[in-house]
Formats: sequence, structure tokens, C-alpha cells
Amino acid sequence: MLPFDYAKAKNENDAMDRVRAPKAAFVAGGTTLIDLMKLNVMLPAMLVDINGLPLDKIESLPDGGLRIGAMVRNSDMAHHAEVIKRFPVLSQAVLAGASPQLRNMATTGGNLMQRTRCYYFRDTAYACNKRQPGSGCAAIDGFNRIHAVLGGSDQCIATHPSDMAVALVALDAVVHIKGSGGGERKVAAADFHLLPGKTPNKETVVEPGELITYVTIPNSKFAARSAYVKLRDRASYEFALASAAAALELQDNKIHTARLVLGGVATKPWRSPEAEHVLTGAAADEKTFHAAAEAAMKSATPHKYNGFKIELAKRAIMRALASAAQSKAEGQS
Repeated sequence: MLPFDYAKAKNENDAMDRVRAPKAAFVAGGTTLIDLMKLNVMLPAMLVDINGLPLDKIESLPDGGLRIGAMVRNSDMAHHAEVIKRFPVLSQAVLAGASPQLRNMATTGGNLMQRTRCYYFRDTAYACNKRQPGSGCAAIDGFNRIHAVLGGSDQCIATHPSDMAVALVALDAVVHIKGSGGGERKVAAADFHLLPGKTPNKETVVEPGELITYVTIPNSKFAARSAYVKLRDRASYEFALASAAAALELQDNKIHTARLVLGGVATKPWRSPEAEHVLTGAAADEKTFHAAAEAAMKSATPHKYNGFKIELAKRAIMRALASAAQSKAEGQS
């Protein structure tokens, strides 16, 4: 590991001022960043510690929504009574990620900003356009079993790793970002992560010097009837090969509103409007769920070693939809 400077931020403005230094980076839980520093994948010259910022609360909003601070630990989020009751897909997704020890350290903002687990990104001996733009993508012709079948490009097919982010997209969450001038902008969770396209090194809409302050989840009629299903190589401490977050509003067993978002199979949390179109207005039954799964994966493009992900994702989708439909939601039939 190369030498680096370290400073504790006094407040949000101090944090943003310090991170504008050349090769500076924020550090919170450090559960991804420190690993990547040890691998020489990320080489910050300055770490700005933001653990002291007062962004560690979960608060109810007047409209019935929820505001989750960027420094809220994943464990606290997953076990929060309001999250469990009103946004179960989020609690389930967070608990499906990492290990208890890591969830005790990882933060909301850090989870959103975490980087891919692509083997070639994490090994500097291989070409990677995320790590070194223009060097190539070793995964496309390499061992691409864990890689994306949706949202890839000729520059990158690395999957997005977060479980939490998949659930946030399904809940129509909004990410609040503070700029160096003190102003705030709001970005829908669905738009926060970027497709690789020709610039896979740019993964989110966050610009240098900006700070995620919190995430808001609106009050909705479909949030409480929701579920997350994660399929992986082992039962814990493993990233998704395919996952699905489903949220449904039912009226007389008909689907009035639907959200379906996939993880583990795409280069970003992948919302499927095609599947949602199939679901809306249809009966909440196995036939509908099967049709939605087929629609969601219709445009998938497999590579040499990951074709199995298409069928796996369909199974995750059907299980998530069935679980959401069977869950009990206040005020719904």
C-alpha cells in the first residue's frame, strides 16, 4: 500500500473542501475502499474521514416517507422498525449483502458508491477500462461467469455489486447530493448509476467534490408489499449471480402498480419497464409472473460462460414476485 495523508472532516463543507485536493477520496466504513487500496486498484493520496458528520439518522418525513442519512450503517437500516414494516424489500436486500461484521461498518452512501467485484478490475495485471480507460476489457473474452448479460458495452460487462441499490430503485428512492457551493441536487436512484457505454470509468452521477448526504424513500402504496430474492453460489457472504426486487400494489388480486428491478445480471441496478408493463393490470398469479420474467430477460446478451444467468434471473424474478404478492401490506387486499 502506498503512503497517504489522512484528515477528519469537521463538517460537510470542510469535507468537500478537503476532497477537492488531488487524488483525495472520502472514507466512511472503508469496507470496499481499503480493500482496493491494498490491491493498488485505488491509490488516493488523501483520505477524508467523514464518520463524524451528523448524517447517521433515519427519520420519518411528514408525507409518510423516510429519510436515511448517508452515514447510517447498513445493520441499523436493515433492523430499523419502520424499514422492516413499511419497506421490507430494503431490509431484506441489505441483510442479503456481505456479513454482519461488514454491515456494521458499511454506510448508505458507501454502499451506493461501491465498485464492481469483477476479477479483472481488481487485478492490475489485466486490462480494465474501469481502472485504466482505453486499456481494454479482459472480461469480454475471458472468464466472464459472474458478468453482466444486460446493460453491457464493448468497453465493459462488469456487474454492479450492491443489493441495497436494487431495492432503492424498486422503491422510487431519491439520492440527495450536496455540491461544493452548498447547493443540493436530487437524483432518482434509478438514474444514479450510469451504464458503461464508452466511459465505464464513470460509474455514478456524483462529481468530484460532491457529497451524498441522504436518501429519501417516498410513501407509496406498493412499498410494503415487496420482496427481495438473491441467488448466489453460497448462502451468505457472496455477491448475487442474479437477484430481483419486486414491489406490488394489488386490488382484488389484480396488479395495479408494479416495480421490478434486477441485480447481479446487469451493469447497474436494472429496472425492467417491459416486465412492469406485463404485470400492470394482470392477475397476480404464476402465469403472469412467468410472462414478466420472460419480458425482463428478452434483451439479455449472454457471453461465453454466463448464459445460465438468464434462466437464473427468471427464477429469481418469479420467486420475488410471488413473495411480494403473498406478503401482507396494510390497507391492501
